[in-house]
Amino acid sequence: MDELMTSRQTIEEIDKEMAKLFEKRMDVAAKIAAYKREKGLAVKDSAREDALIEKNTGNIENPDYEGYYVNFLRNTIEISKRYQEKLLSGMKVAYSGAAGAFAYIAAKTLFSEAELICKHDFGLAYKSVENGECDCAVLPLENSYAGEVSTVLDMAFSGSLFINQVIDLPVKHCLLGLPGSDRNSIKKVISHPQALAQCGDYIERHGFTTKGFGNTALAAERVKEMNDPSVAAIASKETAEIMGLEILDENIQDSGINTTRFGVFSRSENSKKPEGRKDDEQFILVFSVKNEAGALAQTLNIIGAHGYNMRSLRSRPMKGLLWEYYFFIEAEGNINTENGQDMLRELGALCARLKMLGSYNTFNA
Repeated sequence: MDELMTSRQTIEEIDKEMAKLFEKRMDVAAKIAAYKREKGLAVKDSAREDALIEKNTGNIENPDYEGYYVNFLRNTIEISKRYQEKLLSGMKVAYSGAAGAFAYIAAKTLFSEAELICKHDFGLAYKSVENGECDCAVLPLENSYAGEVSTVLDMAFSGSLFINQVIDLPVKHCLLGLPGSDRNSIKKVISHPQALAQCGDYIERHGFTTKGFGNTALAAERVKEMNDPSVAAIASKETAEIMGLEILDENIQDSGINTTRFGVFSRSENSKKPEGRKDDEQFILVFSVKNEAGALAQTLNIIGAHGYNMRSLRSRPMKGLLWEYYFFIEAEGNINTENGQDMLRELGALCARLKMLGSYNTFNA
């Protein structure tokens, strides 16, 4: 047998072993997909993918092969993601609003193959996960312009669900009108009150009258139903495509950094590894303190003493209890370490009620 035939036979033997390893890898990918479905996690995890490539590339001894191996890994990861998306195609994800609304866009970005279930309000979306109708719910936590979404924070404190994923979605508003209409013919705009407020300078500059509507996408639907070329909606580009409206102007929001943070709520908590990179992790705690002098200061001191940097601290009134409040904290760091668990034990002894709402990496849309 000549050298070429010997080499080809060797490659066939290697490929046979690689096929077995490929099947084993895909079996594990299926288990990961099942875990992500249970925890309400997106298939894509860019930080994990980059870390995996960096780590595994170090196993290559011949530097001439390194670039090719990176491409091999990226292709393998992409195949794995496509398989996971197929397995998650029956997943049900609740959101509040209508198709084309920003909650819809956030849900579609995270769960492209899932069945998106529209609910009329935040409470119905939340309850649909609690009662098992849906696998997870994508709900807004705060907007960089309008602030926190208090209804969702209250459910997060009193409900049973966890936040395992957060997505920062840039809000880009468009002026939508009937096909063939012109911006100069517009006299009235309708949209959600927050969207109207976020485009206040633009509206004032053009002299539009306004009317509040329960949802940006529903406002666009109303414009289509009215069939009045003098009325436009403020909504997303995706809404225009879904409703068959024309984009008369783009990026009309006052602030170029207008962003809404959405949390993915699911029935079980995502338990991350203790050895995770601390600067990649964030977590959310909700708690109430005993009615004692300095109780809140003591809780904050405990968090700081364990080396966690608080990104935000909010207080909300507790329903049914006059002048009693609960607190919502987001902090940076991996809470699943021994240090983090020690901190939770110390807080538990001090707080009247303490809930670890979830740990997560932020998904940037």
